[in-house]
Amino acid sequence: MDIIKACNITKNFTGHRALDNVSINIPEGSIYGLLGPNGAGKTTLIRIINHITAPDSGELWFGDHPLTANDVVNIGYLPEERGLYKKMRVGDQALFFAKLKGLKTRQATDELKMWFERFGIMDWWNKKVEELSKGMAQKIQFIVTVLHRPKLLIFDEPFSGFDPINAELLKKEILRLRDEGATVIFSTHNMESVEALCDNFTLINRSHNILSGNVAEIRREMGKDNYRLTFQGNPAKLLESLGDGIVSHTISNPVASPDGPTFDARFTLRPDIDMRSFIKAANESVDIVTFDRALPSMNEIFIRAVENANAGAAVEA
Repeated sequence: MDIIKACNITKNFTGHRALDNVSINIPEGSIYGLLGPNGAGKTTLIRIINHITAPDSGELWFGDHPLTANDVVNIGYLPEERGLYKKMRVGDQALFFAKLKGLKTRQATDELKMWFERFGIMDWWNKKVEELSKGMAQKIQFIVTVLHRPKLLIFDEPFSGFDPINAELLKKEILRLRDEGATVIFSTHNMESVEALCDNFTLINRSHNILSGNVAEIRREMGKDNYRLTFQGNPAKLLESLGDGIVSHTISNPVASPDGPTFDARFTLRPDIDMRSFIKAANESVDIVTFDRALPSMNEIFIRAVENANAGAAVEA
């Protein structure tokens, strides 16, 4: 079942179309990446899902019914632009937000102390917010976002300002929340995080949905016929032995190793090439260290999809 189904969403602002006929389906219990360049329309879609603004046309469903203001209680939203009341004490601030989410004082206090212990920040309960580092403040905001255990969590650039250790802590918590039944919409420019966390994604560019699908399936499809070969030997001899089976290739400068210089080659091969013959020819011309399929990174997919969409838009114009 899809927890969010957006059908042909269009949103206009003065002199600007933020979303143009965008449709996405977000499966329940998944981590869904919402990607795109700055100004692409991601934040507008997030605000529509949060019922902060309304689309000019199209439909938005939450589970089995059209989204209404009453559904917002089941959504936790951590925006990219965040703010806390600097003069309040951390614990009082967290309790204040917890009560806004509908929790009673005792329940909120117990839940908050559990989260503070988990994040290793219990010593900050009675300190003022203005004493917090940026990363520490983001931990507080993350906690108050998830505290009421909503069905849908929306994180906009949640790792911004975190060091690698705390970013890894946050990733583990996001995965745990998913495993406990929450659905997560994850908006970020960090493509490594998309590969590590997201099941599915949508890439929005210039107000349009230009690519959607399962992360692993899209990487396999876009990496079809692409291979990586690391080897020791003569690159020219390798290329000569492989003949016209290669569509394109790149070979890096050699890296020193105890057994001699090692090269890293990337090949795009003809779809009809016989892989056994390819590997045999390579093995007879050089010493193969590794050979495997070269799946593109999400960063490469992002860049390629946006560049292709922009080139197509330029031609149409």
